[in-house]
Amino acid sequence: MTEQGDAIATIRAGYAFTGPALELGAAVVDGIAHPDAPVRIPLAVLNRHGLVAGATGTGKTKTLQLIAEQLSAQGVAVFLADVKGDVSGIAAPGEPGERVAARAAEVGQDWQGAGCPAEFYALGGLGAGVIRATITGFGPTLLAKVLDLNETQESSLGLIFHFADQRGLELVDLKDLRAVIQYLTDDQGKAELKRIGGLSAATAGVILRALVTLENNGGAAFFGEPDFDTADLLRIATDGRGMVSVLELPAVHDKPQLFSTFLMWLLADLFHDLPEVGDLDRPRLVFFFDEAHLLFTGASKAFLTAITQTVRLIRSKGVGIFLASVTSPLRTLRVATSGQPEPRHEGCDFGSVRMAPHAAL
Repeated sequence: MTEQGDAIATIRAGYAFTGPALELGAAVVDGIAHPDAPVRIPLAVLNRHGLVAGATGTGKTKTLQLIAEQLSAQGVAVFLADVKGDVSGIAAPGEPGERVAARAAEVGQDWQGAGCPAEFYALGGLGAGVIRATITGFGPTLLAKVLDLNETQESSLGLIFHFADQRGLELVDLKDLRAVIQYLTDDQGKAELKRIGGLSAATAGVILRALVTLENNGGAAFFGEPDFDTADLLRIATDGRGMVSVLELPAVHDKPQLFSTFLMWLLADLFHDLPEVGDLDRPRLVFFFDEAHLLFTGASKAFLTAITQTVRLIRSKGVGIFLASVTSPLRTLRVATSGQPEPRHEGCDFGSVRMAPHAAL
């Protein structure tokens, strides 16, 4: 057998399993696609997380869309963050054409256009599909990331949350938190400030100024009631397909630290609320985290610890995570899987995958 034939046989054997799976495409060796060597991912392993990495323009978003479409078709709910506004077409059937027909023939698939059942959400603002959180629900660790606080300031913010909790104060929006800090730094609250311990007036002032800046930049729209119910992300359509929840982010693309942290809050809330289910034959939800590298820029140790715990343990809740990263993808993966074995990369040096065409626009 030739070297090329050995490679094709190895790929074919590596993906020879039974049961429901995603059909990603066909192996490519020396520029030629081999439909007899399909590249597949079993549904049962999709709660073990994945990484889609590459430079801008290499097809990360298209890959996410292809995976999301097939998951929905197999009854798995999907959450997809649309950072650049280019996956909204997932709800509409794709249009046939020569390029689509050629690609389908190349990978040995019978292509048919189909839209996915989808619901669109916005971060803050107005409308029925709004995702927002109360300050109490968001918590001090994630809020510190949004405010770009250092670790000392983050610890102090935690003390402020603790004070509010001890007093039974519900922090609904930024104004509530600002009012608590103003009270603690005013003459009537100085005694309380001393009793908290570890919180200086100067640090409280820094946090207060950061809150005012966030509010002046439109951040108030993202916090308030009603608190979004993340159970809505697990819905199945009446025809048995998984709902694709698309969070549209183009309006806040210039606030990457804000939207990336909100995505982490959604994931942490799911981790808190969902019951343990063990290993299922398919995940209940797959969460696509686009532009994942934004999460780790300037992250504190407490924030990284929260990410690590959530990503490592949420698979037992039936949730899979796909990270998409444009820079430092291996660092992103190592941070997200800290405490687990080093990721292993296998394959042929001269092989690649010819992706299947999308069913939606």
